[in-house]
Amino acid sequence: MFKEFKAFIMRGNVLDLAVGVIIGSAFTKLVTSLTDNLIGPILGMFTKSTNLAKLSFSVLGAKFTYGAFLSDIINFLIVAFIVFLIVRTVNRLMPKKPAAPAGPTKEEALLTEIRDLLAKQNQD
Repeated sequence: MFKEFKAFIMRGNVLDLAVGVIIGSAFTKLVTSLTDNLIGPILGMFTKSTNLAKLSFSVLGAKFTYGAFLSDIINFLIVAFIVFLIVRTVNRLMPKKPAAPAGPTKEEALLTEIRDLLAKQNQD
Protein backbone atom coordinates (compact mmCIF):
# COMPACT_ATOMS: atom_id res chain seq x y z
CA MET A 1 0.00 0.00 0.00
CA PHE A 2 2.89 2.37 0.76
CA LYS A 3 4.36 1.78 -2.72
CA GLU A 4 1.03 2.62 -4.34
CA PHE A 5 0.72 5.77 -2.25
CA LYS A 6 4.28 6.79 -3.13
CA ALA A 7 3.60 6.21 -6.84
CA PHE A 8 0.41 8.26 -6.57
CA ILE A 9 2.12 11.16 -4.81
CA MET A 10 5.11 11.19 -7.15
CA ARG A 11 3.00 11.56 -10.29
CA GLY A 12 3.56 14.90 -11.95
CA ASN A 13 -0.06 16.04 -11.88
CA VAL A 14 -0.42 15.57 -8.13
CA LEU A 15 2.78 17.47 -7.39
CA ASP A 16 1.78 20.27 -9.78
CA LEU A 17 -1.62 20.49 -8.13
CA ALA A 18 -0.09 20.62 -4.65
CA VAL A 19 2.30 23.39 -5.66
CA GLY A 20 -0.58 25.29 -7.30
CA VAL A 21 -2.73 25.05 -4.17
CA ILE A 22 0.10 26.23 -1.91
CA ILE A 23 1.03 29.14 -4.17
CA GLY A 24 -2.65 30.00 -4.65
CA SER A 25 -3.16 30.12 -0.89
CA ALA A 26 -0.15 32.39 -0.41
CA PHE A 27 -1.24 34.58 -3.32
CA THR A 28 -4.73 34.90 -1.85
CA LYS A 29 -3.25 36.12 1.44
CA LEU A 30 -1.13 38.62 -0.48
CA VAL A 31 -4.13 39.96 -2.39
CA THR A 32 -6.20 40.16 0.81
CA SER A 33 -3.41 42.13 2.45
CA LEU A 34 -3.25 44.44 -0.57
CA THR A 35 -6.97 45.07 -0.36
CA ASP A 36 -7.08 45.51 3.43
CA ASN A 37 -3.91 47.56 3.85
CA LEU A 38 -3.69 49.65 0.68
CA ILE A 39 -6.93 49.73 -1.29
CA GLY A 40 -9.17 49.80 1.79
CA PRO A 41 -7.59 52.92 3.33
CA ILE A 42 -7.66 54.68 -0.05
CA LEU A 43 -11.38 53.95 -0.38
CA GLY A 44 -11.73 54.85 3.29
CA MET A 45 -10.79 58.42 2.49
CA PHE A 46 -14.08 58.66 0.62
CA THR A 47 -16.21 56.55 2.97
CA LYS A 48 -14.87 57.85 6.32
CA SER A 49 -13.91 54.30 7.39
CA THR A 50 -10.43 52.83 7.05
CA ASN A 51 -11.73 49.25 7.26
CA LEU A 52 -13.95 48.15 4.38
CA ALA A 53 -15.34 45.23 6.38
CA LYS A 54 -16.94 47.65 8.85
CA LEU A 55 -18.99 49.43 6.19
CA SER A 56 -22.64 48.56 6.76
CA PHE A 57 -26.17 49.86 6.83
CA SER A 58 -29.25 48.84 8.80
CA VAL A 59 -32.82 48.34 7.67
CA LEU A 60 -35.49 47.55 10.24
CA GLY A 61 -32.87 46.28 12.68
CA ALA A 62 -31.11 44.04 10.13
CA LYS A 63 -27.46 44.92 9.62
CA PHE A 64 -26.03 44.57 6.10
CA THR A 65 -22.22 44.58 6.00
CA TYR A 66 -21.62 45.43 2.38
CA GLY A 67 -18.01 46.40 3.10
CA ALA A 68 -16.84 42.81 3.50
CA PHE A 69 -18.60 41.91 0.26
CA LEU A 70 -16.97 44.88 -1.47
CA SER A 71 -13.57 43.75 -0.17
CA ASP A 72 -14.18 40.22 -1.50
CA ILE A 73 -15.18 41.61 -4.90
CA ILE A 74 -11.96 43.62 -5.08
CA ASN A 75 -9.95 40.52 -4.10
CA PHE A 76 -11.69 38.47 -6.77
CA LEU A 77 -11.09 41.06 -9.49
CA ILE A 78 -7.39 41.30 -8.62
CA VAL A 79 -6.95 37.50 -8.64
CA ALA A 80 -8.97 37.13 -11.86
CA PHE A 81 -6.89 39.81 -13.57
CA ILE A 82 -3.61 38.17 -12.51
CA VAL A 83 -4.84 34.75 -13.70
CA PHE A 84 -5.86 36.38 -17.01
CA LEU A 85 -2.35 37.85 -17.40
CA ILE A 86 -0.72 34.50 -16.63
CA VAL A 87 -2.91 32.58 -19.09
CA ARG A 88 -2.39 35.22 -21.77
CA THR A 89 1.38 35.09 -21.31
CA VAL A 90 1.47 31.28 -21.37
CA ASN A 91 -0.66 31.22 -24.52
CA ARG A 92 1.75 33.61 -26.22
CA LEU A 93 4.75 31.50 -25.19
CA MET A 94 3.25 28.18 -26.30
CA PRO A 95 4.11 27.12 -29.84
CA LYS A 96 1.36 27.76 -32.32
CA LYS A 97 -0.36 24.76 -33.88
CA PRO A 98 0.18 24.62 -37.63
CA ALA A 99 -2.88 25.60 -39.59
CA ALA A 100 -4.68 22.80 -41.37
CA PRO A 101 -4.13 22.88 -45.11
CA ALA A 102 -6.88 24.77 -46.92
CA GLY A 103 -7.16 22.14 -49.61
CA PRO A 104 -5.13 20.45 -52.29
CA THR A 105 -2.60 22.55 -54.11
CA LYS A 106 -2.86 23.05 -57.86
CA GLU A 107 -0.27 20.35 -58.43
CA GLU A 108 -2.11 17.86 -56.22
CA ALA A 109 -5.41 18.61 -57.97
CA LEU A 110 -3.78 18.10 -61.37
CA LEU A 111 -2.13 14.85 -60.30
CA THR A 112 -5.45 13.62 -58.90
CA GLU A 113 -7.15 14.42 -62.18
CA ILE A 114 -4.44 12.59 -64.14
CA ARG A 115 -4.75 9.59 -61.82
CA ASP A 116 -8.51 9.49 -62.26
CA LEU A 117 -8.20 9.74 -66.05
CA LEU A 118 -5.63 6.92 -66.13
CA ALA A 119 -7.84 4.76 -63.93
CA LYS A 120 -10.78 5.43 -66.25
CA GLN A 121 -8.68 4.50 -69.33
CA ASN A 122 -7.60 1.24 -67.71
CA GLN A 123 -11.24 0.33 -67.00
CA ASP A 124 -12.27 0.82 -70.66
